[in-house]
Amino acid sequence: MDISGIRRQYKYAKLHRSDMPDDPLVMFEKWLGDAVKSDLPDPTAMIVSTVGEGGIPSQRTVLLKKYDHDGFVFFTNYGSRKAQQIAGNPHVSLLFPWYPLDRQVAVQGTATKTSYKEIVSYFLSRPKDSQIGAWVSHQSRFISARGILEAKFLELKQKFQNGQVPVPDFWGGFRVSIDTIEFWQGGENRLHDRFLYTKRPDGGFDIGRLAP
Repeated sequence: MDISGIRRQYKYAKLHRSDMPDDPLVMFEKWLGDAVKSDLPDPTAMIVSTVGEGGIPSQRTVLLKKYDHDGFVFFTNYGSRKAQQIAGNPHVSLLFPWYPLDRQVAVQGTATKTSYKEIVSYFLSRPKDSQIGAWVSHQSRFISARGILEAKFLELKQKFQNGQVPVPDFWGGFRVSIDTIEFWQGGENRLHDRFLYTKRPDGGFDIGRLAP
């Protein structure tokens, strides 16, 4: 299959320096709101990139669950590959791929575990079946058949049918700090608009336009 000719023009919008607020979270919230209002599937989905032993990278898609000036938060099994790689190298990148809007947001920062209070608060907000699902899967480990997961799920659903599901001690959250954040708007003739925010020691951000 020859895929070299697959392309389209990006004509959705342009991005100017005057569009960029001093606080990148203001811009992020606006773009996230546009993604939600546009009925994109999984508008909070982001690609999390980590680096393992030997400098080998790996990526996966997770859902953003919280964001503020301290960073972007997602939750996972602490035994997963991503969590193990973060333990060895906490430098992480995030990518929000809002393709139908011709937009991407890329974040680079350092991942740290969230507080236990935050973990409990989010876990209790999940549907009960999702809470049980967190107990079932030893994420990233090999299993012989899907039926093992389904049987364990039914077993735990019966166990917890009349009570609260406790928070697994192997499950929790990571917060990725905002060291840099780039806003990418696709442009006609591949003249894309890119603005990079770089955090200063005083907590503010320098803003610069990047060539496409």
